[in-house]
Amino acid sequence: MPVCISWPSMKRSLIAILRGIRPEETADTISVLIEAGFEAIEIPLNSPEPFHSIRIASEVAGQRALIGAGTVLTVEDVERLAKVGSRLVVSPNMVPAVIERAAQAGMVTMPGVMTPTEALAALSAGASALKFFPASVIGASGIAAIRTVLPADTKIGAVGGVSETNFADYIKFGITMFGLGSSLYRPGMSAADVATRARAAIAAYDLAIKDART
Repeated sequence: MPVCISWPSMKRSLIAILRGIRPEETADTISVLIEAGFEAIEIPLNSPEPFHSIRIASEVAGQRALIGAGTVLTVEDVERLAKVGSRLVVSPNMVPAVIERAAQAGMVTMPGVMTPTEALAALSAGASALKFFPASVIGASGIAAIRTVLPADTKIGAVGGVSETNFADYIKFGITMFGLGSSLYRPGMSAADVATRARAAIAAYDLAIKDART
C-alpha cells in the first residue's frame, strides 16, 4: 500500500504561491505571510534559485507553517527538496512516482487533477490532498460534481483564478481550500505590499466562511 501523509490541521486552508520570488526576498515575505495567518506556502520550482529560497523559507517558518515547492514534476525534484527542508510538494499534474517518493520522504503532497480519473488515481498513489487546476476552467460546480465520487474525507483545493473576490463561489459548494498566486504575490513585490494583500485575503476568507455558516 502507498504511504499517505495526512494534510495537517490548519485554522485556514489557504496556500500562498510565491512564483518568481528570489532568495533575497524570501525571509521577509515568509514572515509577513505567517504573521497575516497563512499556514501553507509554496515556492514554485520555476522561480529563480527555488531550492535556495525553500531552504530559507523552511528555516524562517520552522513549524509555524507548511513550507514547500510547487511545479514539482520529477522524482529528482523531490529528492532535492528533501535535502532543503521541504515539507510540501505541489504539482500541476498527477505523477504517481512523484507522489509516492514525496510521501516516503515524509512530505505532504497535492497533485494537480482535472478529472475523476486523475483524482482517484492520485488518491490511490497516496496524495494528501487534490489540487483542482485550473479551477477557473473547471468551475466550483464542476469540482463539486467530481467530489461526489471521491472519498468523503478527501482534502480538495481550488487553484488557478481563485482570489478573495470569489471565495464565496466555492465555499457555497463546500470547497474551502485555496491556492493564491498572483492575487497575493507578483515578482518584485515588496514584503509590505504582500502583507497588505495577505491581510485582505485572510479577512475575505474569514468573512466568506462566516457568511456560509449563517
